[in-house]
Amino acid sequence: MASLSLEDVRNETVDLSTVTVDEVFKTLKCDKKGLSEAEGENRLKLFGPNKLEEKKESKLLKFLGFMWNPLSWHMPVNKYAGQEVFSGSTVKQGELEAVVIATGVHTFFGKAAPLVDSTNNVGHFQQVLTAIGNFCIISIAAGMLVEIIVMYPIQHRAYRDGIDNLLVLLIGGIPIAMPTVLSVTMAIGSHKLSQQGAITKRMTAIEEMAGMDVLCSDKTGTLTLNKLTVDKNLIESFVKDVDKDGVVLYAARASRTENQDAIDASIVGMLADPKEARAGIQEVHFMPFNPVDKRTAITYVDSDGTWHRVSKGAPEQIIDLCGLREDVRRRVHGIIGKFADRGLRSLAVARQSVPERSKEAKGAPWQFLAKADIGIAVDDATDAARSASDIVLTEPGLSVIVSAVLTSRAIFQRMKNYTIYAVSITIRIVLGFMLVALIWKFDFAPFMVLIIAILNDGTIMTISKDRVKPSPKPDSWKLDEIFATGVVLGTYMALVTVVFFYLAHDTDFFTETFGVHPIRDNDRQLMAALYLQVSIISQALIFVTRSRSWSFVERPGFLLLFAFFAAQLVATAIAVYADWDFCDMEGIGWAWGGAIWAFTLVTYLPLDVLKFIIRYSISGKGWNNTAFTNKKDYGRGEREALWAREQRTLNGLSQPAGSDLLSSTEERSDIAAEAAKRAEIARLRELHTLKGHVESVVKQKGIDIDAIPQNYTV
Repeated sequence: MASLSLEDVRNETVDLSTVTVDEVFKTLKCDKKGLSEAEGENRLKLFGPNKLEEKKESKLLKFLGFMWNPLSWHMPVNKYAGQEVFSGSTVKQGELEAVVIATGVHTFFGKAAPLVDSTNNVGHFQQVLTAIGNFCIISIAAGMLVEIIVMYPIQHRAYRDGIDNLLVLLIGGIPIAMPTVLSVTMAIGSHKLSQQGAITKRMTAIEEMAGMDVLCSDKTGTLTLNKLTVDKNLIESFVKDVDKDGVVLYAARASRTENQDAIDASIVGMLADPKEARAGIQEVHFMPFNPVDKRTAITYVDSDGTWHRVSKGAPEQIIDLCGLREDVRRRVHGIIGKFADRGLRSLAVARQSVPERSKEAKGAPWQFLAKADIGIAVDDATDAARSASDIVLTEPGLSVIVSAVLTSRAIFQRMKNYTIYAVSITIRIVLGFMLVALIWKFDFAPFMVLIIAILNDGTIMTISKDRVKPSPKPDSWKLDEIFATGVVLGTYMALVTVVFFYLAHDTDFFTETFGVHPIRDNDRQLMAALYLQVSIISQALIFVTRSRSWSFVERPGFLLLFAFFAAQLVATAIAVYADWDFCDMEGIGWAWGGAIWAFTLVTYLPLDVLKFIIRYSISGKGWNNTAFTNKKDYGRGEREALWAREQRTLNGLSQPAGSDLLSSTEERSDIAAEAAKRAEIARLRELHTLKGHVESVVKQKGIDIDAIPQNYTV
């Protein structure tokens, strides 16, 4: 092949898949050691990153794609040395080393990817954010339209005053911090999940896990202990010249010594030294486990130069491989059944000689060596499973899954709390300031709304670390609940602001009630008073939306509580001391500040009641027990007794005399007694199984159990 440059490779003037490996190394100017870091950077600049270009999805091509069945392209094919393997392929059987000749859009499938796929997919989370954002924008636009119609054609307000009022709605109504708050919440939650052993490859998987209502799990490694042991004492040998230690050695030879799976590791671990698995032999060929053959096999040459082959795997596969007689088959199946009754899995080992001295040779007839019991558990997921998953668990068992689900629900609850808060604030800002501006022709300063937004958004960022109670049931984005709650709470706060302004502007209510000086004719001080009232109740709303019960019962996180009081202390200081001519505001003093705090506290309490009413109206169910009974579950005993009655037939128990199971305490006691009897029978069965396992282990270890002090008796 003529000398070619990397530019020629980039322009695909040469097909590297058709040349030898040595020529590939020469053309790519590399060797088996790979590339240096500097050369890797140069190749990255020349060929570009290993990713697909993001292009818009063609709806027509997507529709036409359903008309084509690509099944024939997905069937396994054999690949040999020197042949091309496509990027993204999964090796079904065997192993190999390969040279990368193309990346990203330069690969075979990368060239076709822009036609059938796109990496710019809009997830459900983005759709929810878009829906909430559209709702807020429509609300703001409607409020601004009403103000424009009323202020200019009807009230003939000054142009600049009208612009200020429109800016108030625009600045205060748009939930600018929503993407940041939700992203930070998910990022912190993802970090917490990783500490618990659940690594999220996609942050939006958190909300999907929070809404999971069915968990499908395999038994091995999740419901079991994820431990694998081989019981040598239970090995059944079928060849006279091979003892149990010999069977273990043959099984170890048919196991991989590197990159082991759980089965191979446990079998090799039975040897005194793992190196014995390859000691004194020369490995010619090793066939790794695959789901088709369901066995492993090794062809090797011993120290005498004799060729042998050993295979281990599923009993049925080894039985068919050896062609056992019917009586031997029945004996083997009997042993399998005996192991299965104890919850153990069987493996079979066979051997043969290879007089042809070739790894492809059929060899002499197979000899069925033994049946060994083994407990199987997968320690780690396969690479294919990890690649396809959104959340990877780094610890075995279901406990990490349960912890991940509860944590995901808590994270989702924080996001849901904020979205309700954001919608409520949009409604209260738009409706409240619109009514004040149109009824009293009072022009609130846009700068003061900006301060409210800055303080509130800065405080609300701490919700990502808030203490929340996760939903007891799978949760999801219920937009009707979010919008309904936001509209009702926002409307209430807007009306409270209107009432406050009316009392301060048109009456002497605060003067007579709290003994403060009147501010009826002082628009500058009215500006400060209105600012403080809006700031306090707007930010206090987060305590209502974050709680499932009464807001003063569920303690918030320290960081959120500290941020709230710090922000409102700043807001109170501004209202008390500020004398700002650029926004026509004058301080109102501490007496008015205290009066506004008291008024806000009183008007804050009905927010919880409104929250319960909305929840009741949407769900159609009774009042939440957490609101009025402090989580006491009245009637639980009667429900459990009713459930027990329904289960009597399933458990083979006779129905009690009389039609009403709940009519007497005696009948409920009978149910409890019978349940206790069934539990005792189940316990004794478990102890019997445990006793057999203990005796097996004691026999295997050669321990005298009578000589050991025992605290428990089996």
